[in-house]
Amino acid sequence: MNVTICIGSSCHIKGSREVVDRMKELVNENGLSDKVELSGAFCMGHCKDGVCVTVDGKLYSVSPETVDDFFKNNVLAKV
Repeated sequence: MNVTICIGSSCHIKGSREVVDRMKELVNENGLSDKVELSGAFCMGHCKDGVCVTVDGKLYSVSPETVDDFFKNNVLAKV
């Protein structure tokens, strides 16, 4: 599974650093480092929706407050 998190300026202001850090923690806590590949992108073109995250190409809007639920519902449930 490929998970890409936008780290462009608009998403950075909205908390992408926190989303990245928490996603790394969740992947490791759940033993998914061999199944989930995390990567970053500088802009996904949906700045008003940020923090933009794609899972296997499907775009989602995530925040530091929603990252745990997002991971549970869109990553953990699908691996």
